[in-house]
Amino acid sequence: MPGENLTRIEAQERRAVVDTHAYDVQLDLTRGDEVFASRTVVTFAATEGASTFIDLVAREVHSVTLNGRSLEPADVFADSRIALEGLASENELIVEADCEYTNTGEGLHRFVDPVDGEVYLYSQFEVPDSRRVFTVFEQPDLKAEFTFSVTAPARWKVISNSPTPEPVAVSDDTARWDFPATPRISSYITALIAGPYESTFSELTSADGRVIPLGVFARKSLWQYLDADYVFDKTRQGFAYYEEKFRFPYPFAKYDQLFVPEFNAGAMENAGAVTFTETYVFRSKVTDAVKERRVVTILHELAHMWFGDLVTMKWWNDLWLNESFAEWASTIATAEATEWEAAWTTFNAMEKTWAYRQDQLPSTHPVVAEINDLEDVQVNFDGITYAKGGSVLKQLAAWVGIEQFFAGVAAYFQKHQWSNTEVGDLLTELETTSGRDLGDWAKKWLETAGVNTLTPLIEEGADGTISRFAIVQTAPSDYPTIRPHRLGIGFYSVNDAGALERVHSIELDVDGDRTEVPELRGIRRPDLVLLNDDDLAYAKIRLDERSLATAIAHLKDISDPLARSLVWGAAWDQTRDAEASATDYLDLVLKNIGSETESTTVRTTLAQLQLAANSYVAPATRDAARARVADGLWDLAQAAEAGSDSQLQFVTAFASAASTPAHAETVKAVRDGSIALDGLTIDTDLSWQLLISLAAAGVATTADIEAARAADNTAKGGEFAATALAALPSHDAKQKAWSSLIDSDDAPNTIVRATAAGFTHPATVDVLADFVEPYFAMLLPIWESRSYQIANYLIVGLYPAALANTSLRDATRAWLAAHTDAPPALRRLVGENLAGVERALSVQERDAQ
Repeated sequence: MPGENLTRIEAQERRAVVDTHAYDVQLDLTRGDEVFASRTVVTFAATEGASTFIDLVAREVHSVTLNGRSLEPADVFADSRIALEGLASENELIVEADCEYTNTGEGLHRFVDPVDGEVYLYSQFEVPDSRRVFTVFEQPDLKAEFTFSVTAPARWKVISNSPTPEPVAVSDDTARWDFPATPRISSYITALIAGPYESTFSELTSADGRVIPLGVFARKSLWQYLDADYVFDKTRQGFAYYEEKFRFPYPFAKYDQLFVPEFNAGAMENAGAVTFTETYVFRSKVTDAVKERRVVTILHELAHMWFGDLVTMKWWNDLWLNESFAEWASTIATAEATEWEAAWTTFNAMEKTWAYRQDQLPSTHPVVAEINDLEDVQVNFDGITYAKGGSVLKQLAAWVGIEQFFAGVAAYFQKHQWSNTEVGDLLTELETTSGRDLGDWAKKWLETAGVNTLTPLIEEGADGTISRFAIVQTAPSDYPTIRPHRLGIGFYSVNDAGALERVHSIELDVDGDRTEVPELRGIRRPDLVLLNDDDLAYAKIRLDERSLATAIAHLKDISDPLARSLVWGAAWDQTRDAEASATDYLDLVLKNIGSETESTTVRTTLAQLQLAANSYVAPATRDAARARVADGLWDLAQAAEAGSDSQLQFVTAFASAASTPAHAETVKAVRDGSIALDGLTIDTDLSWQLLISLAAAGVATTADIEAARAADNTAKGGEFAATALAALPSHDAKQKAWSSLIDSDDAPNTIVRATAAGFTHPATVDVLADFVEPYFAMLLPIWESRSYQIANYLIVGLYPAALANTSLRDATRAWLAAHTDAPPALRRLVGENLAGVERALSVQERDAQ
């Protein structure tokens, strides 16, 4: 990372000097398994006589030619930059270099399939990594046309942003693909995917009458598992929805979706060539939560074709708007255009849980964050940028009205197509379509950090009716902003059938420390009062004493899944805030989760259940609590409907939570078939999850893991094996896993991530204390020597958070105190680790009372 940073000021200064026209990029992928040849011709206007620089990360630069003048690479190339002096008003720069393939998921990633030895390549350029493939002004507001010419093995397929041309033979086994120029786009959404991918094709007709070719691609060894027709179906639904709502036809010539190996994120919105994680190719049974997430991701990336690709942020401080809009748009499209009609419940259970957690960390920041340099951007792909931003946009849509919101968005696309914008450009259009002044709203919601808490204040008359109803709004002392909210209030009562159903609701604007609600006076007080009913607002909610008692007794009887999700969330918030005991939370979950119908709600709640048992329960009762949770999960698995989504979730959660020899025996029996649950198939992935549990318990051996790896000689099998080996509970096994990550940098990104997950397995917490000192010793060297993505995996993934004790807290505080001059992005990651331990200690103290 040293020498590869770029500050916002530098980008602004460069933009004031340079205006890019076009790139002609020639790549030769036939040069071996380490490097590829990269030749870039870039034409650009500039202030005559000015100086600037262009970006490139390369193993070797062979030549640099500016306006016909040869420059000595040793004189002008250093620290990922090529210095350009004495610019003309119009310029041509030619750079020839050797660039390196990566195994970190950044730049041009190279993967060898263990199944058949085939080589697959794909690019990942966001945030600053197109410079790892070609010479480029690496900032989003220097848009240009890009023309790619790629030489590769003739039997490969080569895909980029423009439609794929017929290859031209170069030799018997080599060909060249000369792609048409792209429209004016930012460099971070250009793309190159190459290899012997399998593919299938379809098409649709755009709103403007154009036929848009569609493609779906995946590795040969995974192709049998890919349900391409379903992907096409969801894509068509998304196209129709967005073209109608955005009033702007799809802006590119074709739309390919490629499932690629060892991908760091969920997907990437490369213009016309979207890449996805292979997690979305289902070789084994997956939960409905994962199936729904795939649909949301498909529609998230499709939304980016307009918001992000057609119209792009000027600088990364508006990254939030790019991602938040796609989060919001993909959720409403999923709910309204696909069979996943409960997508807003999923949004509440998953995105909002993430957002509330992130917004209560010491590193929280306004939605419009201060992004001073590229390192700031990297750590800002977080719960504020995605989930809080998406929640705020949902609030904004409710505030201005959904029709007015879509009309403003449509006007924004029309006015700013193919250009760069700032958030104010969107707000201007929304003010015009809604007639609302959004200045105060934007200041309070976008420029300040923190989450508000809303609590009902209810007074009841002698006749059981409400004599006073008010909403009290508070804010944390560090972020004291009181905000306006558009929200619903729901009244729920138990009916004759025993269901808790909504009997009354209102929607209103809330602002200030206290908002009186006179409309509710005289109405009989219900069994449950639910603030933020329908989840329009972004705020933590509290339940009054009577409503909390009703929720505990009848949570499973609430008929509306979104209302249940809100109550689940309120209970978790009160636990995390040390206002309720973690032990009580365990009881609430174990008694009610068996009846929950929404897969993502189950998934999120089970993860919270295990965090509470492992880290939030008082240390004196933790072992008993963990055993009780695992016992309860096994009971739930046995009682679940045969073959159901919940059955699978309960079995995998039980395996993860297993903490006693008896649990391990049960896991072993389920895996070998001596205990069988009706409808449960022990497929490849589930078998691995059970084996990881046995490894962490010390029951499985290295030989067992290697045997499973030999039987599943796939990329996914390698990841599972890495997790299992790192989960073995001996010090020697942990040291071996540690050394494979810290003493060597050979492991690809997915193996790094998988090994770290096994290393910190909660069942092996006792041995993690041995690695506290080595952890802090490796922080600076790792940050300085690894790519951002790998450093992030190691710094977050190897932190022994499961210890959750004062010794870890004190060691973390000591490192931060001793390294005040460490890079801010590194200090942020360590500070977030510390915040998790400090919260755990606070909740443990409450639980011990």
